[in-house]
Amino acid sequence: MTKQEEQLLMQQLSDPTTQRKAFEQVVREYGEQLYWQIRRLVLVHEDADDVLQNVFIKAWSHLDDFHQDSRLSTWLYRIAVNESLDFLRKQKNNSMIHTDDVESGVANMLVADNYFDGDETQALLQEAISQLPEVQRTVFTLRYYDEMKYSEISQLLKTSEGSLKASYHIAVKKISEFFKHRD
Repeated sequence: MTKQEEQLLMQQLSDPTTQRKAFEQVVREYGEQLYWQIRRLVLVHEDADDVLQNVFIKAWSHLDDFHQDSRLSTWLYRIAVNESLDFLRKQKNNSMIHTDDVESGVANMLVADNYFDGDETQALLQEAISQLPEVQRTVFTLRYYDEMKYSEISQLLKTSEGSLKASYHIAVKKISEFFKHRD
């Protein structure tokens, strides 16, 4: 979506007579991108659907809070990342299973998932990513899969580009080590 199209959409979102229809366009325009961003963080299709629904509920209920300091897509990504991380924290806190047990089964779980269309290597990559600390996992996912620039990630996560580069570098190193130990 061009910046001009986004500005028009924002005008429609701020007008009560066109707000609902404009928000439907937001869902159509950004739904799939947000779903895959969430899915890469939470891994399970059903969980990603639930989190995505929460993202759109939160976006709808906070439309008045969006002051257009950033692009609409950035604002939605920020909500999606925060909702995903909140979901993961709650899941970790509510889980009776030890985290290592869950993480070691990620590859098997993904290969068995009807919605997962990757191969075993992709499943192992997801397992390696799942073992990263939260910040490294988020930075790696945004940079590797979404090919976001550090400046965009910095705006999204509200942190410095230097710390993001360090997190990404460390994440890549840990993922490489994961694959070395698998050989």
